[in-house]
Amino acid sequence: MVSRPAPAVLGRRAASMICRRVTRSSMSKIVLVTGASSELGAATANALAGSGHTAYAGISPAVVHPAGRLAEPSGHGARLRPISLDVADQRSVSTAVGHILAEAGRIDAVVHAIGPVPRGPLESFTPYQLAQIYDAHVLSTQRVNRSVLPQMRERQEGLLVWVVPANHDAEGAPYLALHSEAVTMIDHLAASYARELTEFGVETTIVVPRFLVPETGPRVRTVHPDDAETVQAYEGRYPGLVHRVDSKLAEHALTGAEVAIAAQAIAAVVGSPKGTRPLRIAPGRPSAASGQGAVW
Repeated sequence: MVSRPAPAVLGRRAASMICRRVTRSSMSKIVLVTGASSELGAATANALAGSGHTAYAGISPAVVHPAGRLAEPSGHGARLRPISLDVADQRSVSTAVGHILAEAGRIDAVVHAIGPVPRGPLESFTPYQLAQIYDAHVLSTQRVNRSVLPQMRERQEGLLVWVVPANHDAEGAPYLALHSEAVTMIDHLAASYARELTEFGVETTIVVPRFLVPETGPRVRTVHPDDAETVQAYEGRYPGLVHRVDSKLAEHALTGAEVAIAAQAIAAVVGSPKGTRPLRIAPGRPSAASGQGAVW
């Protein structure tokens, strides 16, 4: 496994203080939040708007009941602008980015969300499902990056924020191997972008939430295998394991308080002066060494 530098630690008080300082001293940013249908995504969009930025909250048209709630269009909600965005569809991405550029003239930052959690025996996922999982975690970010980076490179200014859950190593995490692989790939992709974009003046910050998935327990989005027969074969050999994995997922999801901490930390990074943003931050984590082991 590739070693990763320890993330900077931002607790609730530190993130809040930075946000207040940023609101007073920094120019308002135009930010695209790609996963505003999730609780963390909605909270991030709200925190950005509350810090004086204009947040375009990407809502997938396929989501009927978003997990997160956006602020009402009054007060700082006036800086919160929902926009239809299906990151699995290049036309939707191009249309959304084009709309923002036409309306705001630029995109200063993008906050990438993490995809749903694949849960189940590896063998029980069909090749088509693997392609969908890869698309949700990797190709979706590439579609957005290729749409927003040209104007960032031209201006020599911009920020990519990636949410990469902690504790995603496959060791000790039965039936979550695909999630581990997808998140690890995102982590490597984000770090590679950070290196390659340095000379263009575009920065990268990887946000590492404390727990396995950046959602609250009851609302953890999981992708179940299509091959039910194979799932039953594994259940016969490892009875009750699926239920135990689901219980652990709920336990190791973000709490409402941690969602707020992570959202405020992201807003703080977005508003920080160029050249001061860390490559990695771990919102609310008591120590940089904690949270890196297996989830159980």
